[in-house]
Amino acid sequence: MTDDTLLAQIKAHEKLGSADMLAAMDDELKGLLDRQVRGLEAQIEQTIASDDELALAAEIMRSVPGIGPVASSMLIAEMPELGQITGEQAATLTGLAPIACDSGAMRGKRVIGGGRRLLRHVMFQAALVASHHNPVL
Repeated sequence: MTDDTLLAQIKAHEKLGSADMLAAMDDELKGLLDRQVRGLEAQIEQTIASDDELALAAEIMRSVPGIGPVASSMLIAEMPELGQITGEQAATLTGLAPIACDSGAMRGKRVIGGGRRLLRHVMFQAALVASHHNPVL
């Protein structure tokens, strides 16, 4: 849809008086989703806390700047081999290891990719937070 189409739809809803009704529905849906997310987060926290090994792993991970409850939970869920593999292997599994695009004498650009996509996105966010709190990063 173009911006003009969206603006026309918004104006039409305002004329019909349905804009307020739709806004209220949006607020209700956001509230419902927020409650469901909080419930799931609490359930995940309880599951981790009820297992001594998982709780210890989460505590160690959270001691790293930028790693909070979401990142540590994702690492526990998506990378169970963590602690038994090297850093290079972990970077490759996460899709954070640079992949060379070389052929013969040509040296191409290095890019990241592959691996466990959802985990890569969470780790990017954790790195972003850590870089704001640590200028060295």
